Amino acid sequence: MSIFGALFIGGGLLWVLNEVNRSPYVTDVGVALAQPVPFSHKHHVAGLGIDCRYCHSTVEISSMAGMPPTETCMSCHSQIWADSPMLEPVRTSFRNDQSIRWTRVHDLPGFVYFNHSIHVKKGIGCATCHGRVDQMPLMWKTNTLYMEWCLECHRQPERFVRPRDQVFNMSYQAPSDQLALGRKLVEEYKIRKLTDCSVCHR
Repeated sequence: MSIFGALFIGGGLLWVLNEVNRSPYVTDVGVALAQPVPFSHKHHVAGLGIDCRYCHSTVEISSMAGMPPTETCMSCHSQIWADSPMLEPVRTSFRNDQSIRWTRVHDLPGFVYFNHSIHVKKGIGCATCHGRVDQMPLMWKTNTLYMEWCLECHRQPERFVRPRDQVFNMSYQAPSDQLALGRKLVEEYKIRKLTDCSVCHR
């Protein structure tokens, strides 16, 4: 009975640890983190129709999507909501020529290499990883970013790839024949099923 009880308790503890490791408490999935300015993607993207690339200007050419300099914000907010108390950190940043210290939402560990530009060129949509950003009044993660989640796409890219001209379309819906389209795009875009450790761990 003692041996059986120990195995049962040990298995239960492992299950609990696994559940905690996948919970929002650890992964921050669905948790809107505090920011110096409560920036709403829903307002700017869905409401005003601003394209991802207006702010994240290096996403097509660099490993980093890039955070917009304060000048980008002030190109509108020097005229619109120019006296809003909520935007005082933006104005202070602009006056002092110091970047706003945003809290990273999608923060990969230092031992993981990720390149935004190659995923964009291969037809992986922003919403595939970041979720429907255009519906988020505050930014949160919709996926764990755990290795098993990344590998799901790397093993079967045909399930996720979309036409390149739809990469930045937040409302894109996969067609009913996604697998057929995906196989065609995988061949056309020369997508390889990269699952070697060295692809991401360099």
